[in-house]
Amino acid sequence: MIILGIESTAHTFGIGIIEVKRNKLKILANVRSLFSTKSGGMIPSKVAQFHIDNSDKIIKTALKKAKIDIKDIDLISYSQSPGIGHCLRIGAVTARTLALKLKKPIIGVNHCIAHLEIGRAMTKAKDPILLYVSGANTQVIAYESGKYRIFGETLDIGIGNFLDSFGRSLDLGFPGGPKIAKLAEKGKKYIELPYVVKGMDVSFGGILTNLKQKLKIKEENKKENKEKSNNNKNNKNNSKKINYTKADLCYSAQETVFAMMIEVAERAMAHCDKNELILGGGVACNKRLQQMADKMCKARKAKAYALPNELNVDNGAMIAWLGYEMFKKNKKGIPISKADIRPYIRTDEVKVHWR
Repeated sequence: MIILGIESTAHTFGIGIIEVKRNKLKILANVRSLFSTKSGGMIPSKVAQFHIDNSDKIIKTALKKAKIDIKDIDLISYSQSPGIGHCLRIGAVTARTLALKLKKPIIGVNHCIAHLEIGRAMTKAKDPILLYVSGANTQVIAYESGKYRIFGETLDIGIGNFLDSFGRSLDLGFPGGPKIAKLAEKGKKYIELPYVVKGMDVSFGGILTNLKQKLKIKEENKKENKEKSNNNKNNKNNSKKINYTKADLCYSAQETVFAMMIEVAERAMAHCDKNELILGGGVACNKRLQQMADKMCKARKAKAYALPNELNVDNGAMIAWLGYEMFKKNKKGIPISKADIRPYIRTDEVKVHWR
């Protein structure tokens, strides 16, 4: 069976094509286009237009890479929830168009659960905790009693949005996470930041404000010292130095928020009596987070799994795989009239009938 998956929840328009034989997954193609900026963040209408402009090209590229004809597709799967409405709509329209044209079944899937299911498919994990760390979503998830339950989550912004917002303050553009990771490698000093863990939940808003204040103080200090230098050219001792760099702040930000996430993930493992941890979502590409997860799991005699980057980030292959998982039980898709979008559906609202 060959499945085409369409991902369009946010900044990524992705097409994944997979082949499943005897319930074994083979990824034939996993192509995506990523909206980015040199400064500022995402404007939903602009991202949606970006998806429209790139969708046809990405589909053709994926088919060429998979070495198949579009008529060979057996099932169309697309991101139905959650996400940015403007962006989800483009994926849904594309999916409905292909399903009608090819006369093939269509199925809508939950993006968050797709991250978990591709993790289970691509690793030896049988019953893991998922540490889901992406732009808008930050959750600790486990399967219990027919649903994927959320055992902890962010109380305000997602960890990826936190990194992107901090990146914009540093004028790094979008996405900011990978650029912050590079700067963090140059950081030499840990600057104390708020550490906000409330039971099993976390909060990043106050940490972001604190970082912005530290950046502001640094810029004001730089300006003040320049003025003093101009007025007292022969007296350099008048200058006051801020003893941290932007790289130090990036390093400190990562160490703090990643430690918070590893803490709640470990607590979930203990509570649920599970010994496997899968990292999922775009922020899971971060090598430092992977190191911290691996160290924590080894101390617990557990196992941490990190996927290849192309499967951590938003991608069509994971959407195709979850579509297959949902389809295989009754061999039915959904009516075209119900192939809608549901931007606000939570992970724990989906009945997991395929397990």
